[in-house]
Amino acid sequence: MIEIVTANVLQPLHGFFTRKGGASSGIFKGLNCGPGSTDLSEIVAINRARVASRMGVDADHLLTLHQVHSADVLTVTEPFTTRPRADAMVTRTPGLALGILTADCQPVLFSDPQAGVIGAAHAGWRGTRDGVLEATVAAMTALGATPSGISAVIGPCISQQAYEVGPEFFETFTDDDPETARFFASAPTGRMLFDLPAYGLSRLRAAGVGQAEWTRHCTYRDAERFYSYRRTTHAGEADYGRLISVIRL
Repeated sequence: MIEIVTANVLQPLHGFFTRKGGASSGIFKGLNCGPGSTDLSEIVAINRARVASRMGVDADHLLTLHQVHSADVLTVTEPFTTRPRADAMVTRTPGLALGILTADCQPVLFSDPQAGVIGAAHAGWRGTRDGVLEATVAAMTALGATPSGISAVIGPCISQQAYEVGPEFFETFTDDDPETARFFASAPTGRMLFDLPAYGLSRLRAAGVGQAEWTRHCTYRDAERFYSYRRTTHAGEADYGRLISVIRL
């Protein structure tokens, strides 16, 4: 059975889908919705059709991007067949479901119900640092939303306890902004632990959104429910599934 995580602060139909309830098998077992994976394309299509059905749209109205860890945002007015290279989408067009694919990075869903505008962003450490969350808020504002009217929710992603990084990663942040040191803690190995969702929340709040929260699900630590790029890497597996997070008007 398909399992969906939701947030009370997001009023439109939405869901952070777990890996449960899908048709994929083997290392992809579950609801793998990533066309960029090496899973069978027809199985991925079945999984995506199940998600579209739960969201009340035709399969071709469930839109996902060719994500490249950028700060680029696409304003969508109609379905597309070729996935554009970008990492966020916004729309005010009813009947379009905006989907984000992740496997440790932050899926962030946005809504301003008063303005009738929604957004979805893929926010790994690089995209978050480069401003994809702020760019999504700005694109929503261009469609009539107000930052204070926007609610934003970070879905299942890697938690600080599972996100060990080296000194060069730490310096990438602190050389630009010493204040970001607060998002790091010491690991027992002598390396550092990075708090990606806390960093994402700080950027959302600094952008002026009215409400921002994290669902507090760690993708790395819960293999039964979530795919994880880092866990797959540690296990030496050949590939990994992609979770999907979706919002629609």
